[in-house]
Amino acid sequence: MYTPDLAPIAGSLLWSSLVALLPLVTIFVTLGALRWKAHWAGLAAVVVAALVAIAAYGMPIHLVGLSATQGFAFGLFPIMWIVVNAIWLYELTVRSGRFDDLRLVIDAISDDPRVQAIIIAFCFGGLLEALAGFGAPVAITGVMLMAVGFTAMRAASVVLIANTAPVAFGAIAIPIITAGNLTGIDYQHIGAIVGRQAPFLALFVPLFLVLLVDGKRGVKQLWPLALTVGGAFAVAQFVSSNWLSVELTDIVASLAGLAAAVLMLQVWKPQGGQDALAKMQAEREHESADPVTPDGASGGGVATAQRISVALTPARVFLALFPYLLVVAIFSVAKLWRPLSDWLSTTDVKIPWPGLDGNISTAAGELSTSTVYGFQWLSSPGTMLLIAGIVVALVYKMSAADMVGVYRETLVKLRFAILTVGFVLALAYVMNQSGQTITIGAWIAGTGAAFAFFSPILGWLGTAVTGSDTSANALFATLQQAAAEKAGLDPALLVAANTSGGVVGKMISPQNLTIAATAVGLVGRESDIFRKVIWWSLGMLAAVCLLVGLQSTVLSWMVPTL
Repeated sequence: MYTPDLAPIAGSLLWSSLVALLPLVTIFVTLGALRWKAHWAGLAAVVVAALVAIAAYGMPIHLVGLSATQGFAFGLFPIMWIVVNAIWLYELTVRSGRFDDLRLVIDAISDDPRVQAIIIAFCFGGLLEALAGFGAPVAITGVMLMAVGFTAMRAASVVLIANTAPVAFGAIAIPIITAGNLTGIDYQHIGAIVGRQAPFLALFVPLFLVLLVDGKRGVKQLWPLALTVGGAFAVAQFVSSNWLSVELTDIVASLAGLAAAVLMLQVWKPQGGQDALAKMQAEREHESADPVTPDGASGGGVATAQRISVALTPARVFLALFPYLLVVAIFSVAKLWRPLSDWLSTTDVKIPWPGLDGNISTAAGELSTSTVYGFQWLSSPGTMLLIAGIVVALVYKMSAADMVGVYRETLVKLRFAILTVGFVLALAYVMNQSGQTITIGAWIAGTGAAFAFFSPILGWLGTAVTGSDTSANALFATLQQAAAEKAGLDPALLVAANTSGGVVGKMISPQNLTIAATAVGLVGRESDIFRKVIWWSLGMLAAVCLLVGLQSTVLSWMVPTL
């Protein structure tokens, strides 16, 4: 039985934490400074984590290897299972020719790329996050932005930053429900507090997207629309999480944001749309003429489509939107209709990882449950996307040979992404099960009353490593609770802060960087995307830290009581 030692280096949490941080330093330096390809950066980080686990923590070599294999398996299924099927669904629409019609449908709402970024990445991406999560919103909205003329790098940056506001309540509020189950705190109470933190980010995210797309000029011309959509999303998120339904919060908020955008565009037209369009077209032509994608890189990105005038009949509009309407319908029924969701959960298979289960305990001395692998063969969002893809292919009258051929091509395109995500999850499992992650968390938690300010950093760190706010809560929710009680702070506030901090860590997660790069055709350039979004992540993290720090003191009236 292996039991992690929280302070294996000279009995010091500080020195032990500095050693435990080495795998994270490795992946951030190799990606951000050395610009390695993501799969090599991930592999290097796994090797460093394994060495730290063996040399510093005394974890038996065979348990280190088994932890890595369990993590790698989790990276393949369900994570890459979701991404592969999301990209396959998109490739089917391209092969059928219907994806060009989608661009025309979006243009009919607005041909302004700044508006399209808000509608596609923020509103529609938020809806996909609410229903699916796990990278599907980034993959799908990334290729949609490419289709309407965005450059690959700009599309990747936009979708990663847009995929912040809805993350806390994503996949029917799974991160918050997980935190509630682990801490024993009513998850609706946690959700109500998150609903008084996350909306402050949501309010400004559309404005950030406009700044990314068209700089200061765009902000000056589109701030009324951006703040209206962000405000509608934020208010709906606050109201739903506190008085309607924590589980349905992102669905309500995304639809409110979309409705606000459509209604405002009926009475107000932004200036400068054609200038922004011309700028985007010039960027795409430069990107096509001077590609800098590494050898062997490929992804889901589409070529720049010529803007042509074609009559959009009701049938063409329906068929263009059909794949996305179908995805929303399938996920809504599977997640929201309780009899079906309950039945789907009964099909999940729990697999005790051979040689690992029963041989690892937590730092508290309790038998670890993280050694049980959940095989969600039917309830996984990836399986639902596969079903949607089959239905779409049948409706588009594609042959079985075409479907299989496109799937094979998709797997080839994603081969490096599959490796990357596998390595990143292997890294997360080795760090978690050896005790490295909890050592870092315990060190940060030892800051006393000031911990309220630092608490979101744990959520940010957990999500950056695992790519999942749910996993970050699984790692740190109970630690946040214990540290709060020790420091005389509100445990529910800090558990909520873990969730809110996690949402801004997702954009720099190697897993999500890989998904974005794959979707837009920049496999191998994850390091460049990382350098584009890291400062956004750190800036938003600082804002969340400040807000939580104030909520623990002078703004305590903002926090509801049980």
